[in-house]
Amino acid sequence: MSRDHNKLKVFRQSDELVVDLYRSTQGFPPEERYGIQAQRRRAAVSVPTNLVEGCTRRSTKDYLHFITIALGSASEVCYLLSLARRLEVMPTQVSERLETSYTALVHGLQKLVNALDERS
Repeated sequence: MSRDHNKLKVFRQSDELVVDLYRSTQGFPPEERYGIQAQRRRAAVSVPTNLVEGCTRRSTKDYLHFITIALGSASEVCYLLSLARRLEVMPTQVSERLETSYTALVHGLQKLVNALDERS
């Protein structure tokens, strides 16, 4: 059973946030290019890509596995945003805005995980 990832609100949110995060990290110091900047970008891209991959899985168990990975990646981005703010490599206002958005995404993914858990 193939699912349409475009129908998932969490996919659309995470896809928009990847673009937002990439744009917001363009001005990072050069010494962070392979540190926090790269790690945040990888984690951010991991969220929608795992949702896409999960949607192609036949079983609910496999689908849930990829949703859980996406949840972990979104949580990782939240932490890395907080870290960048505390290290002062990202403006507080930008970091807080993204943290709020990623926290909402984490809650949405958790709701999806809980709904799928109830089915299986």
